[in-house]
Amino acid sequence: MKKLQYNIDIIAPKELVADQMIGKETYPKWTTPFSPTSDFEGGWNKGNKIKFTSLDEHGKKHGVLAEIVEHIPHQFITMHHYGYLHGDQEITEGPELAGWENSFENYYFEEKEGVTTVRVEVTDDGEHSEHMNEIWPKALEKLKAMCEG
Repeated sequence: MKKLQYNIDIIAPKELVADQMIGKETYPKWTTPFSPTSDFEGGWNKGNKIKFTSLDEHGKKHGVLAEIVEHIPHQFITMHHYGYLHGDQEITEGPELAGWENSFENYYFEEKEGVTTVRVEVTDDGEHSEHMNEIWPKALEKLKAMCEG
């Protein structure tokens, strides 16, 4: 597994930035670079299961299944990806999940003198690095615009 890292400085309090990043109304807005229909189902508290969803061109729901491993409000969130969603079917085992057992996504929020640095770390199997390196910076720029606007 390869660790990918993305950073952005946002002129806003870390509480605002973190809340915008995980808010039910705001999450779909900054994640549009991933998919115009990006959303989530579930909660962000430690131990919660969460589904990161979007609709394909036929209106069928798909996405990633994760569990919130740790959440220190406005400071740190880590989640473990454990499966995929295809329609109503949750896929949590099988050969298509090989390599996902150690897949994590981490969000860090650090504020200094009114500027919040958001750091995102994503583990990748190497197959999605190019896509992630293109999409994550765009998504973080949208988050920045929302928080500073």
